Amino acid sequence: MYRYLCLGALAALAGCADQANGGGAGARAQITAVGSSTVYPFTTLIAERFVANNPDARAPVIESTGTGAGMKLFCAGIGAAHPDLEDASRRMKASEYATCAANGARDIMEIQVGIDGIAFAESIKGPAMALTPADIYRALAAAPGGRPNRAKTWADVNPALPATAIKVFGPPSTSGTRDALAELILTRGCEETDPGAAQLAKTDPDAHKARCTRIREDGAYVDAGENDNLIVQKLAADPTAIGVFGYSYLEENAGTVRGVPINGVAPTYAAIASGDYPGSRPLYLYVKKAHLDAVPGLRDFLKRYAANWGKDGPLVRRGLIAAPPAIQARSAAIIAQETPLDPGALS
Repeated sequence: MYRYLCLGALAALAGCADQANGGGAGARAQITAVGSSTVYPFTTLIAERFVANNPDARAPVIESTGTGAGMKLFCAGIGAAHPDLEDASRRMKASEYATCAANGARDIMEIQVGIDGIAFAESIKGPAMALTPADIYRALAAAPGGRPNRAKTWADVNPALPATAIKVFGPPSTSGTRDALAELILTRGCEETDPGAAQLAKTDPDAHKARCTRIREDGAYVDAGENDNLIVQKLAADPTAIGVFGYSYLEENAGTVRGVPINGVAPTYAAIASGDYPGSRPLYLYVKKAHLDAVPGLRDFLKRYAANWGKDGPLVRRGLIAAPPAIQARSAAIIAQETPLDPGALS
């Protein structure tokens, strides 16, 4: 229980107080997680299995807050008032780790739970779009080539595309999926179309960000929040629109939406697993070591994750793409040995 949080490894932390009494945060007997809407369905599945196998345990509380917003909650401190786990659809940033460390959470385990793809999708009644990173960059960047974006239709960015209005429903700025869209697609499209962009990233990172990854705010890109199922509903209602979300939502809604190929590669399990699809990305789970002894069942929860992320496991059946065997083995070893991440590896 959290009233013993200051014993053992935590005794060395300056200012550590009894969380139930002196700390004022109270005690907590259930696991709590925040973070990515993409990882959310996988962590909820593990929570369901955890409860099924531990009938006396309190059900874990899993919140879909988006990766960025979740990191702020996760890194705010240790103790009953702060989450044990962070679901993340991108890697933790060095600045986020610095916040964690400043608030007492220095020992954090980084576990890659699998792979996902940021899928572009349209209604099955849509025009069967096929895009490139350059098309997407010209359509969505606020200032492609350093000039304000005036494109109204897809034909404006590529004459081979339909003359339908650009309308893309996607994640908010707090989402790891939005970060992946910027890093994996927009930056690639920017550097393919703007010869000076790659050098700009070295000489003026802020200017590179403004040119390559800042998204227009005139209605062409619609922030649809952290509810990816809502994007699916919007695509069903508007066959001319495009949606951006995690691959698992594409697979779950195959009767309503279909994937949009990028560079001629459709977002399929095989293409994402191999890295052929441009939007492939790793998915992570971050864990505070300080909470392992304090929260009942947290170690078992992590072991259950590892037992279910294989290629033939239930997480894959829910939409996760299994990581290669070597990555699975490394992640399982991190759980077994409770190895904290090296903050020097973060950027």
